[in-house]
Amino acid sequence: MRITQGCFSFLPDLTDEQITAQVEYCLRKEWAIGVEHTDDPHPRNTYWEMWGNPMFDLRDAKGVMMELEDCRKAHPQDYIRLNAFDSSRGLETVTMSFIVNRPDNEPKLQMSRTESRGRNQRYAWETQR
Repeated sequence: MRITQGCFSFLPDLTDEQITAQVEYCLRKEWAIGVEHTDDPHPRNTYWEMWGNPMFDLRDAKGVMMELEDCRKAHPQDYIRLNAFDSSRGLETVTMSFIVNRPDNEPKLQMSRTESRGRNQRYAWETQR
């Protein structure tokens, strides 16, 4: 099963050349790039670990790709994503986010529902590797 979160998640994995093209697009729009990673891709896990600080002043895609490569070396079996932040409205808003690294064996997420009284229903998520 393939985790589908962010842009391009239903497409085959992007090559480094395609990732570079997306980073260049973001930089042309003056969006800052951040690198994050996690070993828990659960949909409710929105807080991934940051790899360094977002690169607010960076204007060259090579710098982002160097940070991505360092993160891949340190966490080869984690999910890694790039986030693009747009500050044009005075806030750092994630404008684009996409996965650029996946573990060799992706976990399976399964949801089970338990009926209860009234309209309340309880859900449980299981992650299986």
